[in-house]
Amino acid sequence: MKKIILLFSFALAATAGFAQKKTTTSATVAFDATTEKDALPKAENKTVIGALDTQSGAVAFEAAVSNFSFTNPMIQEHFNGEKWMNSAKFPKFSFAGKIDKLGKVKFDKNGTYEVDVTGTLTVREASKPVTVHGKITVKDGAITINASFSLVLADYGISGAPIDAGKVAKEPKVTVTADFL
Repeated sequence: MKKIILLFSFALAATAGFAQKKTTTSATVAFDATTEKDALPKAENKTVIGALDTQSGAVAFEAAVSNFSFTNPMIQEHFNGEKWMNSAKFPKFSFAGKIDKLGKVKFDKNGTYEVDVTGTLTVREASKPVTVHGKITVKDGAITINASFSLVLADYGISGAPIDAGKVAKEPKVTVTADFL
């Protein structure tokens, strides 16, 4: 009988521990680098890996650079080429951070919570501290994260003639959406 109680207690504790960590392999990261001169530099990646620890507030995302999809194949080729993202040499970008003021978010109660997440964004092996404003929505146990921020390309060693000519924004808008079910 003691063994059964011990086994049941262990199983219950393990289940509670897993409930705090949520993951997804279908988060979306989109960026919009359009300018008045060119409306084409937009891309989306719907295969982003995301993790959320509701206990500690840790948030992490990782995206394969080559999985960004463009409407124009030529732009996609340039994007993955050596002068831009160089996806052969730098195959992914990542973000790891923590939710500031985690106590304001009630993961067990339906609602939408305004949050700031402070962490490190790594693009082309250049890591920079960032604080991103976003929203966490909790609905019937499902958690959705939405955030938008601007990325200064020069901070990550990205430059080139299209930026100088005004065809690509110097600070594209990045949008992140992740559903943790």
